[in-house]
Amino acid sequence: MISPELEASLGDAAAYFVELAVVLIPLFLLASFLVGLAREYLPPERVEKALRERDEGSGNVYAAGMGAITPFCSCSTVPILAGLLQAGAPIGLSFSFLLASPLVNYIAVILLLGLFGVPITVLYIVTTFLAAVVAGVLIGRFDLQRHVKDVELNRTGQQTAVSDGGTCGGTQCGGAVTPPSHKVRVKAAGGDAWSFFVGMLPYLVLGIGIGAFLYGVVPQETIQRLIGPGNPFAVIIAAIAGAPLYVSLEAMLPIASSLADQGVPVGTVLAFVIGGAGVSIPNLIMLNKLFDRTLLAIYVVTVVSIGITVGLLFNAI
Repeated sequence: MISPELEASLGDAAAYFVELAVVLIPLFLLASFLVGLAREYLPPERVEKALRERDEGSGNVYAAGMGAITPFCSCSTVPILAGLLQAGAPIGLSFSFLLASPLVNYIAVILLLGLFGVPITVLYIVTTFLAAVVAGVLIGRFDLQRHVKDVELNRTGQQTAVSDGGTCGGTQCGGAVTPPSHKVRVKAAGGDAWSFFVGMLPYLVLGIGIGAFLYGVVPQETIQRLIGPGNPFAVIIAAIAGAPLYVSLEAMLPIASSLADQGVPVGTVLAFVIGGAGVSIPNLIMLNKLFDRTLLAIYVVTVVSIGITVGLLFNAI
């Protein structure tokens, strides 16, 4: 027999699951469509070409901006990074792109908007973007090029058609290929969005389920004791703990929402998200093919430091 207390807790968890699903699934569909559009208009090859032509300084701002608006997973981000470094792009500029890519992207922004509102989302975008720029500039001041492995990673992503000024709408005209029309791109983005949504939906549902369990079943006192405002090391613990718990950003944010609803300060919650998104195990495995241990450690320390800094800033204000 289930005790009345457990039955009530499971009921609260189920209600919270439905509440999160109603908020997040429509937002995730919108984010998926924007991901599809970005892949149509900004394929990895074009991003890499644009970044190769930049210098440090203003180039760090440009690189962080490209990382923010191109929602590539690590299987695309890391090959772009490899191409940049092997083409002689400054390592600091490359780091700005690498740091901004997982922390500031459509999915994170739209889901954060739905979960935490406009002010927190805008402040998150500004602080993480500036952190990617500043960290890239600082890292560029050191001689770290020797810590990059000389490897060629497999490329992924779409190939971009090159226009010869014709009007054949994605067909061959005299041996050249013209880019598809906007209508064709939007339709393709819609198909990509649905495929992306279906593929990521299990992770989103998993995250919602874990969040609902934390909210309805795990005692609030336990969570407060570990990462609540009474623990002076809560932000540090959250930033470090995010990495091994990472499944995907879609799964992390519902968990983050449940922690916030359990009374965990929003800065501590965001430190958890940043640590997980930037230092995820899949991302580290990919970067290990490109960086030696020294540079990999610098990347991990940089991401955790950004998470701690942003967390302390949000908690302070």
